[in-house]
Amino acid sequence: MRYKVIAFLLIMLALISALLAEAQQPTKVPRIGFLSAASPSTISARVEAFRQGLRELGYVEGKNIFIEWRFAEGKSDRLSALAAELVRLKVDVIVSGAPTSTRSAKQATVTIPIVMAFDDDPVGSGFVASLARPGGNITGLSSQNPELSGKQLELLREIVPKLSRVGVLGDVTRPGIPQALREINVAADAFRVQVQYLEVREPKDIEIAFRAASQEHADAVLVLGSPVLNSQRKQIADLAVKNRLPAIYSAPEYVEDGGLVSYGVIRADMYRRAATYVDKILKGAKPADLPVEQPTKFELVINLKAAKQIGLTIPQSVLYRADKVIK
Repeated sequence: MRYKVIAFLLIMLALISALLAEAQQPTKVPRIGFLSAASPSTISARVEAFRQGLRELGYVEGKNIFIEWRFAEGKSDRLSALAAELVRLKVDVIVSGAPTSTRSAKQATVTIPIVMAFDDDPVGSGFVASLARPGGNITGLSSQNPELSGKQLELLREIVPKLSRVGVLGDVTRPGIPQALREINVAADAFRVQVQYLEVREPKDIEIAFRAASQEHADAVLVLGSPVLNSQRKQIADLAVKNRLPAIYSAPEYVEDGGLVSYGVIRADMYRRAATYVDKILKGAKPADLPVEQPTKFELVINLKAAKQIGLTIPQSVLYRADKVIK
């Protein structure tokens, strides 16, 4: 009997030791890689929205989650190296801030899950097989930006009723831009508006583009999104005022920096929603099985101060539809 008691105590001691050892093992803290072609200051509101989304799900940066932030500072040619760096760090998931970032992340890994904060055309870009069933290691959100370009031209025509020629600033090498141009041309044909495409790949191209628009007597400009254009928002807004050209943009940050009008998806909300994908993946979901989310909210922002600077009166019919008016 005595030996049985001793044996039982030894077994219990071994079990307790094993449990204590297991309890002392450090819990693995998930590590997220965040990849963006922009600079932190350019997309600060979106970054904060992503952080907010994580906080709402119970994640506290530096405590139960780590984030490896990588910004290309407007130099897209740096993205490949930054993506490779995140792969070497063996992050659990990569959040890509825009189409160019997604492409670099896709080229760097086929195994680490990638969450698109937004993409203009995920299927057309070759990132997913379909919106309903992505099928690979990429999922996230679609911004529908190309489809909105025609609507932006329609709004521009409402604001400038005598619109006959519009300058379009963009970078045709970016995913989604060729499709956006097709949408603009369809709308332009319907409104009998001539389109003057102005290629902008580097900051030095911006002033050249505005000069060309003025020389060709453009009545307004439509600015498509790109890391270069986004990083030079203030310069673009100032040049539009200097050349007395009404301008429409896809992101409200342009209007906040002095631009006239923006219409598009609420990008900050998309970044916040990206956190829900991160949460699902960290809990075991596969990107292949998570449908790509499409936007349901669109925002029209108008800057009356900018309108006054170029001597433009915004029609009441447009002001009534605005989600935000800057006075």
